[in-house]
Amino acid sequence: MRNAKKLLALALAGTMAVSAVGCGSGSSDKKSSNGSNGSGSGEKQKVDLTLWGAEEDQAVLQKMVDSFIAQYGDMADITITLGAESESTAKDTVLADVEAAADVFAFASDQINDLVAAGALQKIDTEDMDKTLEAYAKKTSENIKADNAEGAVSAATVDGSLYAFPMSADNGYFLYYDSSILSEDDVASMDALLAAAEANGKKVAMTLASGWYNASFFYGAGFTTGLNADGTTSIDWNKSADYTGVEVCQGILDITANPAFLPAGDGDISNQIASGQLCAVVSGTWDATAASSAFGDGYAATKLPTYTVAGNQVQMGSVAGFKLVGVNAYSDNVGWATLLAEWITNEENQKLRFQEREIGPSNNAVASSDEVQANIALAALSAQSAYGVVQIVGGNFWDPTATFGEILATQGVDRNDADAIQAALDEMVAGVTASVE
Repeated sequence: MRNAKKLLALALAGTMAVSAVGCGSGSSDKKSSNGSNGSGSGEKQKVDLTLWGAEEDQAVLQKMVDSFIAQYGDMADITITLGAESESTAKDTVLADVEAAADVFAFASDQINDLVAAGALQKIDTEDMDKTLEAYAKKTSENIKADNAEGAVSAATVDGSLYAFPMSADNGYFLYYDSSILSEDDVASMDALLAAAEANGKKVAMTLASGWYNASFFYGAGFTTGLNADGTTSIDWNKSADYTGVEVCQGILDITANPAFLPAGDGDISNQIASGQLCAVVSGTWDATAASSAFGDGYAATKLPTYTVAGNQVQMGSVAGFKLVGVNAYSDNVGWATLLAEWITNEENQKLRFQEREIGPSNNAVASSDEVQANIALAALSAQSAYGVVQIVGGNFWDPTATFGEILATQGVDRNDADAIQAALDEMVAGVTASVE
């Protein structure tokens, strides 16, 4: 750390000679009150940064901020303001007004292409960065590639360049369940799971009004999504893969017709877990604490179950994603912002995030630790990862797939009317594949 600190001190000192530090857009208006380093008076440089992270991460982020200031407070007068912004909505909030957005922000990996296309992210290994920061940037990018899982590094890379720091490798979902009620055989298939839940007066919850979750049924049955060069989404859910799209929908409709199934709203899973009415729920590591508290000694987790399609058992797929931390290309303090982004994603702080939030690390050293390997939720995520798909889609994917999922969740189409199901599929696909405005 000492050598890196010396290198950074030289790099940051050099940036004081210019009015803006290598912003992707060349803007020098954002947060212009950050001041100078007072080189003629011996005063410290005044640095003001804004950091956005998930609401549930605010406490652990504050600890990271405090340690950052303790580490670098001798180099500058640092003020860091925390703001709550979900990784799932970060892109939309940032792109609504990039110059007003945070200097550093966390986001889901499937948002990186849109953020890069809009010029919102500062390259980590960029030649566009001020010359005084090139050596530091090169060292930083080498560390990212060496220290983090290959998939996480790939998710942070666009057209061969790094645009973000990997923060976690657990942005996926699996099945939590109460083993005091359900056996391993019960959770192996959706049919058995729902039957056991109903017999015990409990429910099984999953979000369907989301293309992130309902894609699990289609991916498992051999269907795909992708991103075209023009920014539109390719999707084949209304066609045939291993099965037809209609057959997959009929399988989902059989599930949602079961009285033991609870189609929870997007963002409402935590509340449903806390309600005490569930014996199983599809979610991710972010709900590990809630599930552990609700299920007590019965707390368990495993891969997603199989479900019935055209009389056959099909393993449910899932979305495998990562969470990243980016630096706003419009920040007047891009050097300090880069250092802060590196700090909150380094080995020590990925370990802290795991210890306090059970967030699965992308850092190789932390991921291989005994503590992480023994974690129930992360073990289930690892089991499900064999069926995971990296979901890279365009902006028009989300609303049509959410609406379609709601139709299936509410039995808004007759399970026995194949033509009506096909028409609903065609309408959804038409919306998803529409040209990006």
